[in-house]
Amino acid sequence: MQTPASMPHRLRTTRLVLDGWSDGDADWYADLVGERSAAAARRGEPPTPRTAGRPDHDAAATSVLSLAGTIGTALPLYPVRLAATGSPLGYCGLVVGRSTPEEPELAYEFLEAAHGHGHATEAATAVVAAARAIGYERLWATIRAWNAPSFRVAARLGFVHDPAATTAHPEPDDGRGAQTWNRLDL
Repeated sequence: MQTPASMPHRLRTTRLVLDGWSDGDADWYADLVGERSAAAARRGEPPTPRTAGRPDHDAAATSVLSLAGTIGTALPLYPVRLAATGSPLGYCGLVVGRSTPEEPELAYEFLEAAHGHGHATEAATAVVAAARAIGYERLWATIRAWNAPSFRVAARLGFVHDPAATTAHPEPDDGRGAQTWNRLDL
């Protein structure tokens, strides 16, 4: 299978809008990275470049600029906002990650205040539907063993644990927990 040409520039659900990044997204993105870093520290994980603390404004702005370049490609990572207010909640989209451009990973991460409201499932459902519509045949979700909420989101979307893929892609124990591969055949 060849990588599809591009995903839509904008997705909309009943409550959410997934579209482009703007300069104003740097502060909430920095907050999200800060929350990720604090959660990793609470779990006793060693710091990584993704969990080294809240980035300063310039570093966050650089990340947002890079993320903006994914919109309109086959592998977009959309900011997710409440449709009614425009308030940012997190991000959701497709990435190569540990997979391939032909069978990318579904990625999502939300600010802690947005947890428990179904936003991740709603946003991910829209991304999966768009991926199916443009011709992707399979998506992956790699999830750490401790991340029960992400497993629940993946299960709601129809992802199933793939022991063969998990075994075929071993990762050294770096103190962050076992990584499992979950597959969604579209």
